[in-house]
Amino acid sequence: MDVGAVQVIAIIVAALVTLAAVALFVRTIAGFVAKFGQGQPAVRTDEPGTRTVTLVREFLGHTRMARKPVVAVAHWVVMVSFGLLVLTLVTAYGQLVEPHFALPLIGHFAPYEWLSEIFGWLAIIGILVLIVVRQLSHPRGLGRRSRFWGSSFWQAYVVEAVILGVGVAIVLLRGMEYALGRATGESWATLAHFPLTAWVGSFFTGLSVEALETSIVVVALVKILVSMAWMITIALTPTMGVAWHRFLAFFNIWFKRYPDGRTSLGELQPIAVDGKPVDFEDIEELDEDASLGVGKVEDFTWKGLLDLSTCTECGRCQEQCPAWHTDKPLSPKMLVVNLRNHHHAKAPWIAATPEAREAATTALAALPKGAARPDQLHGIPTSAVLEAQRPLVGATVGDPTVPDGGAVIDPEVLWSCTTCGACVEQCPVDIEHVDAIVDMRRYQNLIESAFPSELGGLFKNLENKGNPWGMNARLRMDWAKDLPFDIPMAGADVEDLGEVDYLFWVGCAGAFEDRAKKTTRAVAELLHTAGVSFAVLGDGETCTGDPARRAGNEFLFQMLAMQNVEVLKEVNATKIVVTCAHCFNTIKNEYPQVGGQFEVVHHTQLLNRLVREKRLVPVSRPDQADTSGAASTAASVTYHDPCYLGRHNQVYAPPRELLGALPGVELREMPRHGEKSFCCGAGGARMWMEEKLGTRINLDRTEEAVATGADRIAIGCPFCRVMLSDGLTQKQSEGTREDIEVVDVAQMLLAAVRNGRGPETVPAEPEPAEA
Repeated sequence: MDVGAVQVIAIIVAALVTLAAVALFVRTIAGFVAKFGQGQPAVRTDEPGTRTVTLVREFLGHTRMARKPVVAVAHWVVMVSFGLLVLTLVTAYGQLVEPHFALPLIGHFAPYEWLSEIFGWLAIIGILVLIVVRQLSHPRGLGRRSRFWGSSFWQAYVVEAVILGVGVAIVLLRGMEYALGRATGESWATLAHFPLTAWVGSFFTGLSVEALETSIVVVALVKILVSMAWMITIALTPTMGVAWHRFLAFFNIWFKRYPDGRTSLGELQPIAVDGKPVDFEDIEELDEDASLGVGKVEDFTWKGLLDLSTCTECGRCQEQCPAWHTDKPLSPKMLVVNLRNHHHAKAPWIAATPEAREAATTALAALPKGAARPDQLHGIPTSAVLEAQRPLVGATVGDPTVPDGGAVIDPEVLWSCTTCGACVEQCPVDIEHVDAIVDMRRYQNLIESAFPSELGGLFKNLENKGNPWGMNARLRMDWAKDLPFDIPMAGADVEDLGEVDYLFWVGCAGAFEDRAKKTTRAVAELLHTAGVSFAVLGDGETCTGDPARRAGNEFLFQMLAMQNVEVLKEVNATKIVVTCAHCFNTIKNEYPQVGGQFEVVHHTQLLNRLVREKRLVPVSRPDQADTSGAASTAASVTYHDPCYLGRHNQVYAPPRELLGALPGVELREMPRHGEKSFCCGAGGARMWMEEKLGTRINLDRTEEAVATGADRIAIGCPFCRVMLSDGLTQKQSEGTREDIEVVDVAQMLLAAVRNGRGPETVPAEPEPAEA
């Protein structure tokens, strides 16, 4: 067959396939817009310039991918190749008509040709690296420890094959173009124009001009067919996140919560109805059908629905999740994937009229048991009608992580989350997992009254006693007994907090939990030593509401928050120092939502500043006295980053700088530290829920800390202290070293400032108090 006949066939085939691919692709894009529009309103268009800068930075800098350098580089070249090499597809269409075709102006422009060849080869190398990474991390060898566990492998293989096929076609076409140019005596057929593919063209030396032209037409057709087959495949599979993320990620990043690029952590967003925050004082005025939280997939905002479809199933969130690591059914990835699949399957039902939905439901119920179901019921696909019958949260069938039926999300999945934020921190496309989980908890709590039984006691204690332990408020100052100086009380000793440097927010744990009291006393003594004036609220302080909010009881949170804000305003509090990471996050980031604007610092930040200013001077190693009389060696410590101090608020350096200022102290980092720190297991109100599934999160973290060989595990949050102390107690009962202990950074500083007076500077831990 001569080249002319091949061209005619190629042109017809390419035209038909391209027409089908483009039509299907446009239809699916329109479907995406309609499906995302099914969500609730949300404003994500403020500061468009800043958002655009953030998008460019994350896209070109691959800032969220950099934690895996090899993968990041490989993914970057593949991603850039996808955009840069689109013109090679245009060239391929031209080559079907004229094998000698080159793009006008730039077709034989050497810099463009170099760029095409470099990225053509890089696309091949990059995708091969990613293929190897996926295979080395395959679940067949690693099981649940693979970040790809649960991901759709056929979809990934299609994408990998397409990229590899297109890359090979580009290189082959360039080599053939070189050979054809040499055969016809073109001046551009030199190494200067084909620096990386001339050697490929040498394999075609000796072929006739006609044979080379025919080969170019065939390979160009193959390149087009591979590209269009990919487009058809993803158009027919809108849930193919591994492919669609390359389009949707741009929008998801641009519309992220914070225009400046911060991760969507810190404060939780208030409950909204029709895009407006709910005022719980006027809750009776809400429509009776208003959803408090997310009870149906369409209750998510349009941004939440965009999140679901953007997931590329890379599993970075799963890899970091403390619940998943301890064999619980929660995988942030699979939660998003299950919600995404449910949304797409239910979308036709959501789009139908109420009359059509009612008629379809009636018709489905009227079908005889075991009878064949029609494809549609009153214009709605039967599959969508069936999907609409599934509860969003409830009992599932089979593996709750990947349910075969029943509800979409199992309660064990929903309540396993510690809200540590590791999933959000790691996600390269800025999915807001924590918001989705808490919104579903809110609906379960406020509408369904379906929550773990342990939380009932927590809520009762918070509502009636103002603290999670149900302790009498009169005991809030017991921590200050026997201190050699007075602790001023706001409203009694200090009428206006403008007269002192700080309000010291003690927190419930700092007031009632025996181990946390040591931190409270240490901070008070250090502030007194440094000449920092402060006052406390005493029994005027109540829980900030953090556990209530993260458990989904938004109403209780609002009540506690507004009560505290009113008290803080009454005493004119402006600057607050806290020892609890959860109190820190709540007062700093969430109280502004209820009218409370305060300058809040964590005690590690303030103490570090006081040391830098020489107002506190560590003079000795913060260690117990060496009774052997031998020369003591440098004490070693490993620091555990509290999630609500680190990931949620980016406070990583001050605690470490403070430890570094202590004489003779060696810091030994755990493998998972900083932004990758592993949760202690207490967040998300999990401190008041029993861990009945898998292994205990605090034991996993304790083992990692002990493995560093450090003498002490330093913390900066009372929740972490309780969890790691309990974990250490259990490990020591199993034979772990007895000489290691859990202490707050403030205690270590106090021991060093006190000139190392021996064991009393850092008392031994008491037996854990029952929470």
